[in-house]
Amino acid sequence: MGIFILFCAVATQFHFASASLSHLKLQGPPTLPPDASSPLNPALASFSIETAFFAEFFGNVTSPNQLSLNLLENLKARTGIPPEIRIGGITADSTYWDTTQQVALSNFIDSTGALHNTTLGPAFWKSVGLPKGTKIIMTLDLHDLNYAGALSMAKATVEGLGPGQLAAFEKHYVVGNEPDHYLSFTPQNYTGFGRWSAFGQLWAKNISNALGLQLPEFQIGVTVEDPIWPYNTPGAASALDCVSALAAGSDKDHVVKSCSEHTYQYSVCDPVRTAVATLPNLVNHTRLAEYLDLWQPRIKSVRQQLGDDAFVIGEYNSVSCSGRTALWLLDTTLYAASLNVSRLYMHQGGPLALQSSTQLNHGGLSLYDMWYPVQNQNGGIQVFPSYATYLFIAETLGESRDLRIANLYPGRQANGSSITTALGDASAGQLVAYGFWDADQPTAHSFPTKLALLNLEIFNQTNTGSRPTAEFDISAFRADVKSSNLTTWAGQTFSTGLAAGKLAEEKQLGNTISVQASEAVLVFL
Repeated sequence: MGIFILFCAVATQFHFASASLSHLKLQGPPTLPPDASSPLNPALASFSIETAFFAEFFGNVTSPNQLSLNLLENLKARTGIPPEIRIGGITADSTYWDTTQQVALSNFIDSTGALHNTTLGPAFWKSVGLPKGTKIIMTLDLHDLNYAGALSMAKATVEGLGPGQLAAFEKHYVVGNEPDHYLSFTPQNYTGFGRWSAFGQLWAKNISNALGLQLPEFQIGVTVEDPIWPYNTPGAASALDCVSALAAGSDKDHVVKSCSEHTYQYSVCDPVRTAVATLPNLVNHTRLAEYLDLWQPRIKSVRQQLGDDAFVIGEYNSVSCSGRTALWLLDTTLYAASLNVSRLYMHQGGPLALQSSTQLNHGGLSLYDMWYPVQNQNGGIQVFPSYATYLFIAETLGESRDLRIANLYPGRQANGSSITTALGDASAGQLVAYGFWDADQPTAHSFPTKLALLNLEIFNQTNTGSRPTAEFDISAFRADVKSSNLTTWAGQTFSTGLAAGKLAEEKQLGNTISVQASEAVLVFL
C-alpha cells in the first residue's frame, strides 16, 4: 500500500491537443539505475533574493514579513532543513556597507524609477530573522575593485550571522554578479584579478585570514551565458565559466568551496527573445532537458575537482525579466538534480535594476516571483501556484539524507543526454517520470521509495472540453496506491503562508496512476 499526493498546475493561456502518448508503462528493473544521482541535498530547492529587495521580502526586526517566514517554515517542516538563501543578483554589484547608517537597507532610486545603488547598515543583519538553521550565501561587491569594501561587507556578514549560518561568500572577483557580462573577462584575467587586487592582495585568502574563516568559503563562477554548443566551436573553450576559471588557477590558494552558474532558458528582456518565450516552448521536457544537458560536462568536472556537492545553479527562473510556471519549475529542479546539481536558487526580486526600455516587466516585483510579500504595482500580497512546486520537492526529499534520483522516462541516451522525441520519447516531451531510492530504507537500492509523475500537457482552466489524462503503469515497481485527487496541494492552500483546508486522501488500488494535463503526482511506494 502506498500514497500519492496530487499537485495541479493549471495553465491560463493555451489548450492544445492531447499528448501523443495517453498510456505509459514504466519499464523496470526497479533497482537503483547506474545513472542515478549522488545523495540529494536537503536544500535542493533554495532561494536567491535580490539584495535591493531583501527588506520587501523579509521585513525588519520590528516588523518581519510573516508571510515569507511562514512559507520557508513550511519547507523546513518537511525536510528538517530550511532552504538556503543567497543574497545577491544584479544589485549586489552596487551594494555597499556603511557602519553609520541607521536603517537596515537603503536604496537610491532616481526620479525615473531607476535603482542606482543599495547601502546596508548594522541594522541589516539584526533584521534577518530567517528560520533557525538557514544557511546564507552573501554576495560581495568586487565590481569596484575595492578590497576594503569587500572586506567590510564580509566582516559585517560574519559578525551578523549566527554560528555556522554562513554557507559561502560568492567570490565574484572584480565584476560582481555575472562577470561574463562585464569588461570582456577571460578565465585568465578573471582569475588574475580575482586572486590579486590592484594592490597585490590575495582577496579571498586575505579575507579568510582576516576573519578567521575555515577555508574554503568562496564560491566562484556565477556566470550566466549558456555553454557554447558544439563544445568545439571556436571560442567555447575560452569562455568564462566554472571549469575554465578553475583551470586558470582560481583555486590555487584552496579558497573555493563551490562553483555557481545561472540559467535562464528564456527571456522577455527584449523583443527578439520575447518572441520565443512561449508557454509551449517552456513547458516541454525535451527542450528543458536539452538545455540543462549543456552543463553536464561542467557539472562532472567541478564535482571531480571540488566534491560531489560543489556545483550549484545559484540563480534561475523560468523567464528572465518576467514569467512563472509551476510545472516547468518542478521538472527543471528534478532534472537538474538527476544531473547532480546540488542546489538551485530560484531568484526573487524586482526589475528596477535593469530598467530596459524593451523589457516586458517594469517596476514593482518581478512577474516570476513565487510570492508577493508586499503590495506592489504588479499585484497585491499573494502566493502563486509555483510555491506548490517547492512543497512537492520538499515532500519528496523528506528527512532522508541518502535519497537518490533517476529520470525513468524518457530516460537517457548512452552518452548521458536525455532521450528526445526523435530517439524514442513517444510523448513528445509531455510525460516525465522520476524515481527516488532511499538508502536509509530497508529496500535500499532494490526498489524506489517514491515516484514523481508529470503530465506537462498544457490545459486551459476555462476550457469547456474534457481534461486530457495520461495513464502511468507503475506495475514494474510493485506499487498499490491510495490517492488524493485534488486540484491544490493535497487539498490545502497557502495564501497566508500557513496551510488552510483539510488534508484529503482517497484510497485507490492498482498499479495505474491517472495524471491529468498540467498535473504532477508524487507516489509513495
